[in-house]
Amino acid sequence: MNMFLHRLRRSRWLRQLRPLLTAVTLLSMVGHAVPASASHAVSLTMLPAAEEASNEAVDNQRLDDPRYSRALPSAEVLIDIGHGGVDGGAVYQDTLEKDINLAIGKKLYLLLRSSGIRAILNRDGDYALSDDNRWHGSRSRHQRDLSQRSQLSKEIDTALVVSLHVNWSSSERVHGPLVLHQPEGQSTLLASCIQLALNEQQHKHAVPRLGKPFYLLKVVQSPAVIVEMGYISNGHDRAMLTNPRTQLAVADAIASGVRNYILLR
Repeated sequence: MNMFLHRLRRSRWLRQLRPLLTAVTLLSMVGHAVPASASHAVSLTMLPAAEEASNEAVDNQRLDDPRYSRALPSAEVLIDIGHGGVDGGAVYQDTLEKDINLAIGKKLYLLLRSSGIRAILNRDGDYALSDDNRWHGSRSRHQRDLSQRSQLSKEIDTALVVSLHVNWSSSERVHGPLVLHQPEGQSTLLASCIQLALNEQQHKHAVPRLGKPFYLLKVVQSPAVIVEMGYISNGHDRAMLTNPRTQLAVADAIASGVRNYILLR
């Protein structure tokens, strides 16, 4: 008899049965004893269903998790670099506004970051933002470009928007910087700070103006300004805006205005 039991314990059939017997034993311990004839059905139907329900509960918890954070970046300053790609902006011979805006915008970005101010560029190369716009139904490339710029200011968590541009006039004598603002106090303060810094850098006495007709200033909800850094049609301004050393001086003046605004607001 002892020999028979020893062989039975070592038999392949018993080794296969052990998990089933263990499950029945555990169920019996919590007051849910299951007959041996039903235990196989429990192991094949009830356990996978419970696992599926558990997985579903975990998935629902993840979807409802209030700690979910957005993948988009956030910044104190969104630097909107005007034009780009097929849109060259203002032109004087082979000098294009889009190139000036990008060169000074990159320098402004580095200056702000070095001051501890989180900044972000809406473009870092020569391309049109309208190319990224697949959601606006308009056939107008210009309209898609503007709507893409305004949408970025909504999607990206920023405190203020600084849009960089270069002016043009039919008169070559017109020159100097000009900052345009929204009909709102914080935007006016930001424009005043930047205008003052640019005036000191370029030895001018201009005052900021209300940028009533400009789309960007109408739709952006955070304080926003358009910085016309000089006139491409004026020889002195054009030389300043195309020289890397004086580009840095312009960028530094704008960065100084932004820093002063942050201190005063």
